[in-house]
Amino acid sequence: MHNDIELKFKFNNSNFLKSKKILKKYPKKFSESAILPLLHLAQEQLDGWLKKPAIEYISKYLKVPLIKVYEVASFYHMFNLKKVGKHCISVCTTTPCCLKGSDAILKKFEQNLNIKNGKITKDGVFSLHEIECLGACINAPVIKINNNYYENLKLDDIKKIVKNLKK
Repeated sequence: MHNDIELKFKFNNSNFLKSKKILKKYPKKFSESAILPLLHLAQEQLDGWLKKPAIEYISKYLKVPLIKVYEVASFYHMFNLKKVGKHCISVCTTTPCCLKGSDAILKKFEQNLNIKNGKITKDGVFSLHEIECLGACINAPVIKINNNYYENLKLDDIKKIVKNLKK
């Protein structure tokens, strides 16, 4: 059904239909323009991260070299190439956020979640990692949890955020 692509990953029926709509937005000669939205679909289907077979699938699906898809997936911080928790917490630690205390915020998350940077809680609910610029420097320090941004954070906010996510 999916163009003879036989890999360990394929779009589910809903995402396959979405992918067809996405492809219609681009000229046939420029199918690689659909890499970004198709990676989003795949990551959503895979609970927040991109397994290698998904990247290979998109490469074959779009008939573009694997390296082009991998370049996009590895360049943007919105794509996770490793398993993440249900709540993927990204703490910006670039200069503006660092000057406003992001290192202390990262440590506070580590304490509250009992995990280190780059790790996942044993129950798979939380993952934590530092990230390069989230693009909201004026409201530093900034974190991103899944697709939600939290700005102008104070250390006291961390405990409340974790408590709310555990509900």
